[in-house]
Amino acid sequence: MSTLILEKKRPFIQNQPGFKISTHPEHDRLYHIQLDDAVVAEFFQATTDAMPQRLQYVPYARLLMSHKLNEIAGEGFAEALRGIVNDRESGGFTIGVQNQTSNPDDFVRFGTAISHLIGIPNLDAMTGTFYARFTVKDTDSSDSYLRQAYRLFTLHTDGTFVDEPTDWLLMMKMQEQHAKGGESRILHLDDWEDLEKFSRHPLATYKMTYKSPPSKNVEQVIQRQTFYTRNNKPCMCFIDQFAHPETMEQAVYLSEMSGSLENSPATKAMPLPIGDLIVLNNHFWMHGRAPFEKNPELFRELMRQRGVFATT
Repeated sequence: MSTLILEKKRPFIQNQPGFKISTHPEHDRLYHIQLDDAVVAEFFQATTDAMPQRLQYVPYARLLMSHKLNEIAGEGFAEALRGIVNDRESGGFTIGVQNQTSNPDDFVRFGTAISHLIGIPNLDAMTGTFYARFTVKDTDSSDSYLRQAYRLFTLHTDGTFVDEPTDWLLMMKMQEQHAKGGESRILHLDDWEDLEKFSRHPLATYKMTYKSPPSKNVEQVIQRQTFYTRNNKPCMCFIDQFAHPETMEQAVYLSEMSGSLENSPATKAMPLPIGDLIVLNNHFWMHGRAPFEKNPELFRELMRQRGVFATT
């Protein structure tokens, strides 16, 4: 591949005084962003009063903290994050706290600063605020796959059962003990060999019914197309658990499509260290989770934020 083509496909690679952006070692569509250690330290020092309760109660405090990180990281940082997430060739990145803290409250601060450089998080009805923290343990009586450790959490997009746009998703690993397996599984639609087959199917634009389980605290019934178009490219909205097809034909279509996604060679498992987060464009990335290996002491805590793109 020529240098010109490589530069065209990886336009965000750069090395600035406050941050470095490189191709992710585990997935060539993703970028990994490494902040300078001094930037991370200064950010935490400058935002010591921005504890999770204040961030929940005072919405503009989230934006002020985000502004501070951008100011410390230096010119071009926010533009790079937004550019990556909106770039169809990529649409995703990882970034972390450089092992400078293991305090989950610090992780909330850092993740919130990153999310508000991309856009504004939606209200997470499961928790009643702009983010959710949830655990995965050996036993669970949840009504969805989210917390059930030993099941395959099938590939899906977020926001299927809420009446609001969900442009992006952020997931951050907060804590983990005795965990084997459970890797994030991701698939970029343009790498899916059956995209054309399913996106051009007669049912591709039929508005399927989605209903959420009680734990989501959302009582709406939503109708959504499985495939839609943005910037002349196919995008997707789907989760197998909450779709309520009306006919056998619809059920077969969704089942075959989900099976194709799960078995695609382009679906890759992604390790995520504690203190790192991943951001994905929710329009053309599918995500899920591999099962964990059985362990009575298994524990993982994650933070989730998801929302709309910045308008400026």
